[in-house]
Amino acid sequence: MRIISGEYRGRRIRTTEGPGYRPATGKVRESLFSMLESQGVDWGGTRVADIFAGSGSLGIEALSRGAAEAVFVEKAAHAAALIRSNLDELGVARQRFRIVKGDAARWLGGDGTGSFGLVFIDPPYGKDLFLPALRLLLDRNVLAREGLLCAEVEAGLAFDAPPHPDLALLRDKLYGQTRICIWRRNQSASPSTPAPSTPSTTDT
Repeated sequence: MRIISGEYRGRRIRTTEGPGYRPATGKVRESLFSMLESQGVDWGGTRVADIFAGSGSLGIEALSRGAAEAVFVEKAAHAAALIRSNLDELGVARQRFRIVKGDAARWLGGDGTGSFGLVFIDPPYGKDLFLPALRLLLDRNVLAREGLLCAEVEAGLAFDAPPHPDLALLRDKLYGQTRICIWRRNQSASPSTPAPSTPSTTDT
C-alpha cells in the first residue's frame, strides 16, 4: 500500500491479513482525506487517534500530512508490531506516535487517554463494536469539542443519524461494502439536529 500525500508520499507500508482486517484502498483513503481537508483540518495542530488500527494506514497517512501526533490502538500483537515496523521504516520520530497494544474499549474507558482533534474508528465488521466505542469516546471526552470523528463501518450497519446527540453528520458515503461517515463534535448538537440518514453511493 502506498501513502498518498505528504512527507512520505509514494512510500510503501505493509498491511496485515486475516479475519476482520480490511485495509482501505488507495481510492477510499484519497477520498476520505479529501473530505477531511475540505473541513479545514489543521494537520500541524491535530492529535489523531487511530482506533482498531490494523496496519495503521489511516494514522500513518495523517502523520505524513503533518499531524502533530498519532496514537494507534490495536489489540492483535502481530498487527501492533506491524504498525511499529511501518513507522520505523518510514523514519517517523518516536515522539510523534504511540502504539497501544490492547482492547479499544479498555483504552477508551481508561484514565489519561487525553483528547484528540481527529479520531478514526474502524471496528471489525459484524462484532457490534462501533456504537459502544463511540459512546465511550464521547462520554470520556476522547474526541475533543469541535473534533472530527471518521468511522469506517459495514454498508448495512444501521444507526440513528446522528448516533449521539453531540455529533453533527458532515459526510456519509458508500464505497462498495464499506460506509464512511464523518461527524463533527459540537456542543450545540442535539437529538433533534437534522442530518441525512441515507448514505450516497460511490463506485469502487
